[in-house]
Amino acid sequence: MTTAPDLRAPDIYNPDAYVGSAPHALFAELRRTSPVFWQDMPDQPGYWAVLKHEDVEYVSQHPEIFSAERGGVVLEDLDEERLQAMRGTLLAMDPPRHRAYRKPLVKSFTARVVGGMEVRIREICREIFAALPADVEFVHDVTSSLPTQVIGELMGLPQEDWDYIHRLAERNTSQQDPAIASPDDGYGPGAASREMVMYAVQFAMKRRVEEPREDLTTLILESEFGGKLMTDIDFGSFFMQLVTAGNDTTKTMLSAGLHALLTHPDQLAALRADPSLIPGAVEEILRWANPLHYFRRTAQQDVELRGVSIKAGDKVAMYYSSANRDEDVFEDPDRFDITRRPNPHLSFGFAEHFCLGVHIARLEGRVFFEELLATFPEIELTGEPKRLRSNLNNALTSLPVRLHR
Repeated sequence: MTTAPDLRAPDIYNPDAYVGSAPHALFAELRRTSPVFWQDMPDQPGYWAVLKHEDVEYVSQHPEIFSAERGGVVLEDLDEERLQAMRGTLLAMDPPRHRAYRKPLVKSFTARVVGGMEVRIREICREIFAALPADVEFVHDVTSSLPTQVIGELMGLPQEDWDYIHRLAERNTSQQDPAIASPDDGYGPGAASREMVMYAVQFAMKRRVEEPREDLTTLILESEFGGKLMTDIDFGSFFMQLVTAGNDTTKTMLSAGLHALLTHPDQLAALRADPSLIPGAVEEILRWANPLHYFRRTAQQDVELRGVSIKAGDKVAMYYSSANRDEDVFEDPDRFDITRRPNPHLSFGFAEHFCLGVHIARLEGRVFFEELLATFPEIELTGEPKRLRSNLNNALTSLPVRLHR
């Protein structure tokens, strides 16, 4: 006898569940009833969703049990070509390879070194804001510009290529939204990533025969990773992750941050009254509207988590959107509170894969909001925001606002 499927069963995989907002009420119920929750997927094996803050930390801390490299960091099983490309990124490397590739870059991303970029980031913000009309679509007209310029200057990319690279980065993270990734535009699954890798390969070939410059590209091309220099193909995969992450997550943080403030006018008023609260506000934005819903791992051995038996080879997803609102860690977790202390959110990851660009992201967020609020004494929503259809990227695609000088 065949049993009909339960159409009321929880579904945290379906991208449609994230169009209005992340399904926080469902996450809260599952944290209470099934904190390690089995989720089916159409046409592929399902996965274990890890929903509690403590358990996400545990999975992050044990790469010997939960591998990023074996199956990649997205829920969908990729074909071999795309999986190999993903394994060339820091996101999908396990130790000791991850440490070997990360170590040469760490000095360029320290708080002291990144702090030296503040003057230039402030200049970029002022240039962007000075050119804006009163009515803007904030996501693309405003927040895209800052990370595009910052990553372009960091990598030494030709300025005329910045918009092109940004478009590819956006497509890399928007494959589930037909409004952005239309099947009729020639970009199938993974096509934008491959195009960016090929751009980077050609860029590396060109830079190798030029005089070295003081930028991140020279550092990468001249450093040894695991005892050897990167090939041009290695550089391409590495470039694709650095540029996509540097563009998209920052754009998401800035646009989601303004939306959160505009929909919580008491918090915006407090921030205007005391700009010293901005660093804490950036952290709360990252917790409350984290740019990424999850990252995947693959179990390398049988393991038990909260009484649930996870088998070797099973997919495991660390849900940051759930962990960041865990009632056991955050008081009144659904409240947006720019003075929240402590705020141990997991939006930058944890342990081995803690975000390399954390200091740049925090600096961009702080300076952006300092300059935005100083430049525009009033900002108002003029239309309904739109969100990306994605179970991975927690992003707005449109935020229409009016800026009053």
